[in-house]
Amino acid sequence: PDGALMRSASAGRTRYGHPFHAAALSQRLGMRITDGRVLGPRTQSLHAAGLSSARLAAQLATDPDVEWVVPDQRRFVRALTNDPFLTDAQASITPVVGQWYLRAPDATAVSAINAVGAWDSTSGSPAVTIAVIDTGVRNHPELAAKLHPGYDFIASDVVSNDGSSGRDADASDPGDFELATSCGNGVASDSSWHGTQVAGLIGAASNDGIGMASVGRDVMILPVRVLGRCGAFDSDIIAAMRWAGGLTSEVGVGGVSVTVPNTHPAQVINMSLGSPGSCPASYRDAIAELNQFGVTVVVAAGNENGLAVNTPANCAGAIAVAGLRHAGTKVGYSSIGPQVAIAAPAGNCINTSGPCLYPLITTTNSGTQGPLLDTYSDGTNPTLGTSFAAPLVAGTVGLMLSVNPGMTPAQVRVALQSSASSFVSSGADPGVTTCRAPDFLTQIECYCTTSTCGAGMLNAALAVLHALNPFVVIDASNNTPAVGSAVSLNGSASSARGGRSISTYQWSITSGSALARFNAPTNGAMASLQVLAAGSIVVQLSVTDNTGAVGLGSVSLEAQAAASGGSGGGAIDLGTLIGLIAVVPGVLLARRRTR
Repeated sequence: PDGALMRSASAGRTRYGHPFHAAALSQRLGMRITDGRVLGPRTQSLHAAGLSSARLAAQLATDPDVEWVVPDQRRFVRALTNDPFLTDAQASITPVVGQWYLRAPDATAVSAINAVGAWDSTSGSPAVTIAVIDTGVRNHPELAAKLHPGYDFIASDVVSNDGSSGRDADASDPGDFELATSCGNGVASDSSWHGTQVAGLIGAASNDGIGMASVGRDVMILPVRVLGRCGAFDSDIIAAMRWAGGLTSEVGVGGVSVTVPNTHPAQVINMSLGSPGSCPASYRDAIAELNQFGVTVVVAAGNENGLAVNTPANCAGAIAVAGLRHAGTKVGYSSIGPQVAIAAPAGNCINTSGPCLYPLITTTNSGTQGPLLDTYSDGTNPTLGTSFAAPLVAGTVGLMLSVNPGMTPAQVRVALQSSASSFVSSGADPGVTTCRAPDFLTQIECYCTTSTCGAGMLNAALAVLHALNPFVVIDASNNTPAVGSAVSLNGSASSARGGRSISTYQWSITSGSALARFNAPTNGAMASLQVLAAGSIVVQLSVTDNTGAVGLGSVSLEAQAAASGGSGGGAIDLGTLIGLIAVVPGVLLARRRTR
């Protein structure tokens, strides 16, 4: 049962020489408290029916006879999963560092995401489904029990390369190898098994004593095939997005409308695909609709050597993911820009000969054309690319939704970004400079900033904890108030997570305290701020829920010497709107990004 550990300032009433304070405290505080175990001459545990440990501790702390009181919390065994590839100092595989990116960061692997720490809170829930919109997924032993029935959305037989005609219910990957004559560019390539690699990072079976661990561990995977030979058509990708997220059951086969129910719609969609260009209206609208429906869309930023973020990662509403080296700097190939939400390890080698030192380990297949042996990537066949940074974020989102299924995509973004670790600013080789805004010149390794690589480095453990913190929403009546005026602040739209309730509100001025003061009490959902002088003011709201979890939010005000105002954003006329939503069929815009 919930309880608190308390040390009294005096010996109090005792039983056999030990503290026995419940009766006296019950009388003084006007609540029913019962004695728990004795821990010392003046220390014991106490319990109260109907109160959480945090609330009981808060009540007891008000008594003058209490020296200190803390919640009686649970502690757990801290152990890695038994997947052999997870640990360092590997003797039989490369990289020697194993799955370095899942462990807690250290002086060498600075960008590691601490998924191990997140697993202290949750190993993920099979009620959470993450769609992998990619090349399809092989029935790898690490994935066989983790796959929901998916769908193949590739309409073109040439692109599909699976021997069947058009779209069908087989989302397995037959291989996307290209002959020199396949795509008209004279380039040949082996099958990438790209979707299988992405799926393994998100949700490979874990703690089973075999192979690798995944970020999401117990989340489920929905394989949705769109990429084949020569890439993918937008028409296939967007249809797959809508079906994967449960927006439609229409799959369209051979120009005929066909209904195929998605029995496991995804709460998260991972798209490790893209190509250069601005966000088209087709993707913008699809992502907006998915977000409105509660689906979080995670997209790889692209591998354009420091050039601008690819589409659809650069679309509003997408969580674009840039790539980091193990040392925390931007990995050379990663695209960057203000559209990036967060950065995560993408794999890097640093050595010019021998096995790659810091790739990501994941599920793959040994076939160069069609499938052969199910296996794992390693230092000789490395997994590298922002394609593989994105599933680390998607898997983390799966863990977040496992502890708080009610999170909206906007709340997911806030929790990911507010929990991110700060970028490094030193430690790279001499000559490495700060990343600049993308232009027409490539830039390889550089020190990330919040305007180029997102809010920071993915911290899975903190992201899961933030998923349980109250979500703070502040509405200000005027963000540019005049001196002498009052600003009404409203935090009543803030909400607790996971069925909890908000217990307390506390307003404060964290910047510009000489420029304003509160007119009314600061411990309610609403407050009034009196502006005294011109300048920048930051007001913070701290919200505590009934378990003691705290959420923070702030609003910035720019006080004006004289009253000022402004108009809203520009309107759009009907003709322009029609032009924006026009669709031009048959254009190939998207292609896979693997390395």
